Amino acid sequence: MLFKLSIKNMKKSFKDYAIYFLTLVLGVAIFYMFNSLDSQQAMLEVSQSTRDMIRLMIDLLGMISVFIAIILGFLIVYANNFLVNRRKREFGIYMTLGMGRRQISAIILLETILVGILSLVVGIFVGVFASQFMSILVAKLFEADMTEFTFVFSKDACIKTCIYFAVMYMAVIIFNTLTISRYKLINLLTAIRKNEKVKIKNPVISILIFLISAGILGYAYWIVTGGVYELGTADELLKPILMGIVGTIGVFWSLSGFILRIIQSSKKVYLKGTNMFVLRQLNNKINTNIVSMSIICLMLFMTISVLSSSLSIKSALDSQLKELTPVDVNLYKTAYLPESYVNSYNGKTVYYTEVQREDSRKPVSYTLKTNGYDMNSLKDIVEIPIYAIPEWTLKHSFGDYYETVKSQFSMITYDTPESIIKISDYNKIASLYGEEQYTLKDDEYIVLCDFEQMTSLRNEAMKGNSNIEINGKTYHSKYAECQNGFVFMSSSNMNAGIILVPDSFELKDEWTEQYFLAANYNVETDEEKEELDKVLSEENDNILFDNLENKGIELLGTTKISLTEASKGLATIIIFISIYLGIIFLIASSAILALKQLTESSDNKQRYTILRKIGCDEKMINQALFRQIFIFFMLPLILAIIHSIFGIKFILSMLAVLASPDELLPSVIATAVIIGAIYGVYFLATYLGSKNIIKEEE
Repeated sequence: MLFKLSIKNMKKSFKDYAIYFLTLVLGVAIFYMFNSLDSQQAMLEVSQSTRDMIRLMIDLLGMISVFIAIILGFLIVYANNFLVNRRKREFGIYMTLGMGRRQISAIILLETILVGILSLVVGIFVGVFASQFMSILVAKLFEADMTEFTFVFSKDACIKTCIYFAVMYMAVIIFNTLTISRYKLINLLTAIRKNEKVKIKNPVISILIFLISAGILGYAYWIVTGGVYELGTADELLKPILMGIVGTIGVFWSLSGFILRIIQSSKKVYLKGTNMFVLRQLNNKINTNIVSMSIICLMLFMTISVLSSSLSIKSALDSQLKELTPVDVNLYKTAYLPESYVNSYNGKTVYYTEVQREDSRKPVSYTLKTNGYDMNSLKDIVEIPIYAIPEWTLKHSFGDYYETVKSQFSMITYDTPESIIKISDYNKIASLYGEEQYTLKDDEYIVLCDFEQMTSLRNEAMKGNSNIEINGKTYHSKYAECQNGFVFMSSSNMNAGIILVPDSFELKDEWTEQYFLAANYNVETDEEKEELDKVLSEENDNILFDNLENKGIELLGTTKISLTEASKGLATIIIFISIYLGIIFLIASSAILALKQLTESSDNKQRYTILRKIGCDEKMINQALFRQIFIFFMLPLILAIIHSIFGIKFILSMLAVLASPDELLPSVIATAVIIGAIYGVYFLATYLGSKNIIKEEE
């Protein structure tokens, strides 16, 4: 009997369960999709380093899934609470007919299990097919070979999804049982007639709280976008986060206390059409949903910030990669090794010898030849020495601006000698890279820098005094600002500064810091390049580097292939984690708003009946409903967008080496499309659902 009653209740309450069920299905599908990547990676033909990167991404997604499960668990319990409250009168009738609390709990238990099983089945079904497209996306982002593509069902992901959601449903069952046990018959029967108790706030106090909250948020924005605080530790970062939370709650708490009073002062606006009804409804909604609207606002803020920043970083990495990897390989080694140098290799102590001391004063090509490497495998070879002058440090370059910089960025090592390259040597590299070449007079120098933050600091320093005195001679900067350029290949703009000096500049052998080599592979096919890459990339374990390290020679290698794989791997990890978190936050916030509005539309059905009785036609009523829901959805979104403007700026400043503001606009547009689609669907579904509810006959 109880089972049949549960089935009938679900059919009868389908409109109430629709968004709840949709949210569960989406949650299950997304959870399965992101946890099934482990099974899908097996069919991707990729290099070992890329496979390691995919493995890292899967491990990170697995850890994040625990956090996602907690969020979905709270969402399910929160949404279920609304559905239970929606049916108080129904439960009261059951109790009047003689049904006990245990039987009512049993009905809810059966309904929860049925909805849970159905949502799991449908969600996993959707997730299985959607995960195949996820495989294609992973392969595209990692540039993997898809010739072995097959339909994959992840048994582990399915079991993990079922276990996680079973735990969530158990929490719902326990919550429902405790809720029903506290209900009294009289409260259940009169629930539909009872209005929520709304405490009237003093408008003066509300305005004061609003101004204080706005001030707190403004101060938090200032801190994260260039204030005096250095947010380098978790404790320092916690302060603006807490201020943002407190300020957000304060804004929503105070809104209901003075917005209505302000609009009431304009009788033309307040008394026009259904404005009086709409404003009072909104005032009550805000007043009774302060915490939920604050949570929704913060989740939307995280969604916007995470998606915009991650897409910006992905776009920046892709655009920079081609420019910053103009050749196949860079090799460099430490030029100076003291006589007391000792190297520990595989547990063995290797002492520095005369032969190794001689090698430290030779170019990279000498080291490769004497250790058996075939130099015919390389072409377009350019070799240069890079110097480090003890008297020319970063502190000297900043000059009078040093104290100012140090007070803001104390973590920088200012005693580090600058990297010095003769102009003719740099022009060889620039010619190979296809970059601009320069000329210098005997008393000039040029600063090359493409790391944005360091470029700004150096430019400010050069506005004051750019003169440097070395060996009794004064040198001044040829340009008033840093010139864009680099020597070492990388996946992003990381050159914090290289000094170009004239060929007449007297450089001593003991100042030599590194020997540098840039070249292309003397092969044609990608397979042949990958084989050479295994030998010359420090990302791979190889015999050449191991043998050199065993001899006390520190040779390092950076290749275009390894940088490309690492860059694409990092970008893909950022994108997947951001999409995973962003979509879950967006679904959760949209679902909470939708369920809350649907429940209130049902509770306020009598009010709409009264509107009809006093002469409002259906068009006016629908417009009033639309405006309520629209404003209710937009309030947390607007504040979230304001938060995100400063949040994104902070994230980009922390990750300036990976992205720049120039890459932000396309990311913001893409984020707006994603949020507009999901948030818009929930808004439309909420409006249509509420419209149907208020049309129902009593």
